[in-house]
Amino acid sequence: MNKTVNQKAWFFVAPVLILVAFNAIVPLMTVVNYSVQETFGDNVFFWAGLRWFEEILRSPRFHDALGRQLFFTGTILAIEIPLGVIIALAMPRKGPWVSVCLVLMAMPLLIPWNVVGAMWNIFGLPELGLLGKTLNMIGFDYNYTRQPGDAWFTLILMDVWHWTSLVVLLAYAGLVSIPDAYYQAARIDGASSWAIFRYIQLPKMKRVLTIAVLLRFMDSFNIYTEPSVLTGGGPGNSTTLLSLDLVKIALGQFDLGPAAAMSLIYFLVILLFSWIFYTVMTRGEEQ
Repeated sequence: MNKTVNQKAWFFVAPVLILVAFNAIVPLMTVVNYSVQETFGDNVFFWAGLRWFEEILRSPRFHDALGRQLFFTGTILAIEIPLGVIIALAMPRKGPWVSVCLVLMAMPLLIPWNVVGAMWNIFGLPELGLLGKTLNMIGFDYNYTRQPGDAWFTLILMDVWHWTSLVVLLAYAGLVSIPDAYYQAARIDGASSWAIFRYIQLPKMKRVLTIAVLLRFMDSFNIYTEPSVLTGGGPGNSTTLLSLDLVKIALGQFDLGPAAAMSLIYFLVILLFSWIFYTVMTRGEEQ
């Protein structure tokens, strides 16, 4: 028996496709256009081919910024994913405290990114901020405006405070979706807490943890507002991530060709790593 396919749903999907095309494809093609041309203003363009891509890929400045970006992203993933899972495991599953914990976890996510940077800018000041003054009082020579190590510590600590909650909420959603029958069977078999986590909770959280890793990777690789407000890429260029360097080239130096080429390389790097993460974390699911 042949089924009749209803094509009317495309009338509802078409506006979304048009909106996505306008907001994504059109700007992307504009960037591609700038990346292969050179302009001196007045909308006068000269063909440059792949010259800007070659310059960016050979530039030590780009390699340094990429290295700092990979270090930052790798560090916050190594901290936030395990920490988020631990906090989610410690949260109650039932009772009135569930709502309280969820609200407290969601609060950092409600704060605008520029406000987060400003908050931690004040919080970390060595003479006025609570964090900076406390660290100096107990014997640490802390000054994130002058010492690169302190700047990195403050930047990573700020991101962990701001975004670990997202991992917690995703991991908690995966935990509460596990039926009680699994835990009952584990208790009957005398399984330890570690065995329950390894064979029941962790596999059931795999999908939400995949989403958490992808979201945190992409967000951390695209981060701009918080480090721009907190350190401005300093001291020196020690915390100049890829996004900060890209803005400096595009708006500070007004080199639109190199900036466009760098943004496309930036995009491809994010796409490549996201594909790798997704492939690794979903391997074996079909089996």
